[in-house]
Amino acid sequence: MKDYKKHFILAAPPEEVYAALTNPATIQLWTGEVAEMSTEPGSEFSLWESSIVGKNLEFEQDKKIVQQWYFGDDDEEDMANASIVTIKLHPSPKGTDVELKHTNIPDEAYEDITEGWNDQYFGALIDFYKE
Repeated sequence: MKDYKKHFILAAPPEEVYAALTNPATIQLWTGEVAEMSTEPGSEFSLWESSIVGKNLEFEQDKKIVQQWYFGDDDEEDMANASIVTIKLHPSPKGTDVELKHTNIPDEAYEDITEGWNDQYFGALIDFYKE
């Protein structure tokens, strides 16, 4: 299992970035895919035609999102080895500084996951907010 940390700068205020990460209609605008998402802790989510699925754990309006991501046949109850994604949003002169931390990524998925974060996930959001 591996961890991944990275910062991204998005040219939009934190409240817009938060909506882009939590509002299904806004997620669909920048991904081009139907999304299943709620800001209700304990709710399940699904992005990119279920290629990313998991459970929403915690939300702090316009500031923080915590999710558990499932890989393969993950046991949802095995929280000790759970793959946890924490996204923190900080106001920045350029818009929003996004602090990403993804823990317990299975070794065999690490390269695909980090590439996905950089290219498809935050890469798409960076493009979405370009002028």
